[in-house]
Amino acid sequence: MIMTDQHRADFSKIAGFPLDTTPFLDGMAAEGTYFPRAYTSYPACVPARTSLLTGRFPVAHRVTQNSNAAHAYYSRDLLDVLRAAGYQLLFSGKPHMHPEPADFDAYAGPYFHTGGPHERAGDAAFDEWLERLDHGVAHEPTPFPLKRQLPHRIVTDALEQVGSRADDKPVFLWVSLPEPHNPYQVPEPYFSLFDEAEVPAPATGAEVARARGGHWRWLQALIEEKRPGYEAEWRRYRANYCGMLRLIDDQVKRLVENVDAELPGETIYVFVSDHGDYVGEYGLQRKGAGMPECLMRIPMFFSGSTMVAEQVRPELVSIVDVFPTLCELVGEALPPGVQGRSLAPLLAGDGVATGEFDSLYAERGYGGLTYGADERPPLHFPYDGPTFDELNTVTQSGRTKMLRFRDYKLLVHSTGQGELFDLSVDPHETKNLFDDRSLTAVRDQMIWLLLQWTLRLQDDLPEGAYTPKAADRNWAGIEASPTTTPGR
Repeated sequence: MIMTDQHRADFSKIAGFPLDTTPFLDGMAAEGTYFPRAYTSYPACVPARTSLLTGRFPVAHRVTQNSNAAHAYYSRDLLDVLRAAGYQLLFSGKPHMHPEPADFDAYAGPYFHTGGPHERAGDAAFDEWLERLDHGVAHEPTPFPLKRQLPHRIVTDALEQVGSRADDKPVFLWVSLPEPHNPYQVPEPYFSLFDEAEVPAPATGAEVARARGGHWRWLQALIEEKRPGYEAEWRRYRANYCGMLRLIDDQVKRLVENVDAELPGETIYVFVSDHGDYVGEYGLQRKGAGMPECLMRIPMFFSGSTMVAEQVRPELVSIVDVFPTLCELVGEALPPGVQGRSLAPLLAGDGVATGEFDSLYAERGYGGLTYGADERPPLHFPYDGPTFDELNTVTQSGRTKMLRFRDYKLLVHSTGQGELFDLSVDPHETKNLFDDRSLTAVRDQMIWLLLQWTLRLQDDLPEGAYTPKAADRNWAGIEASPTTTPGR
């Protein structure tokens, strides 16, 4: 399982991006099963990674902040299932999750966005340089060689683990890369690989964030206050981001080629990210406000010798679905409380006769009342100075439920407000159609679907004396319109 962090799904040639940022990954996706409509469960690292590991949505696993991974609630997670199935568990990279190093047979890390273990000469100096960037955008090539970069170090550690593994057990190798997350930096030749002049401009600017108000306006104003004129650096920011993607692509190629040569038998590759990045959209960097497509959509594909080749699936799928899929692929039953759906029949090329994958749910927010655009409560960083965290008390306050259905996207907020967008004509969600009378039927249908998802995600845990009736592969099926009682 290869995971990236803050990887925007549409910044690749296979997704229609004009620049070739990830040729090797695109090739892997084309050789296997690619899901162009895959979504995260929550646009933040730890809640999304907890969903990946537990097959549960945040409303059930209860991790709704990056600061509370230890509070994850579940019966058995992916590591428990694979260990019981006889796998040796290897991890290299960024954790941001509830499992500890002792939960793995081999563990290299923790790596985060500004450093990792200092096992080789030059690692400490590079990590100190990363810290000084303060999660910003570097305007010059990184003055350290490629081998100091975190993806290179993580892949090196992973390959050492593969080389020293036990030969008598199957292997689960999880390589978790902390990029293309901020700070946005890259060495040559990647810094110059994508010229600032050829990088496509964002489709929207800061005026859209200001017009949307709420968290959007608060975050845009905060960044401008802390780093005046930051929006003007969008060309370098986007060029660095593309360069980081190519660097990652080259390291994944290095990883896969060595794993293919080293590991006998069948190998399945799962590629996924936890969430996306604005990459300049709405005049914003990183993430933090709202649930736009650039944050919610994630790259996801399954590849390997047993996968159906050259398959592009149109279904709406989620990061929550990875765990139950792997359970079926290794022949293990779903643990109690798993809410995701196995994608194994889709990977096998089977059609889907039901409406199981016609709609999709996601969420954000840690609860309480929603802070307004003009409030300035205490934060976990100072208001003075350039340092900030886009995920904070304000931007994550309140609750939002999201539903995708056909070309439409519905957002329902705990403030009592709603948003409806037609992504076929408004992919950047600039025109709210919630009160459009011509779409009343669509809105009502989506509210019905959202209610059905809410009922579906009522937690089966903790277990008691009763035995829940389980759907095969968790394909419960949700009807797009109410089912009435005959005769009424």
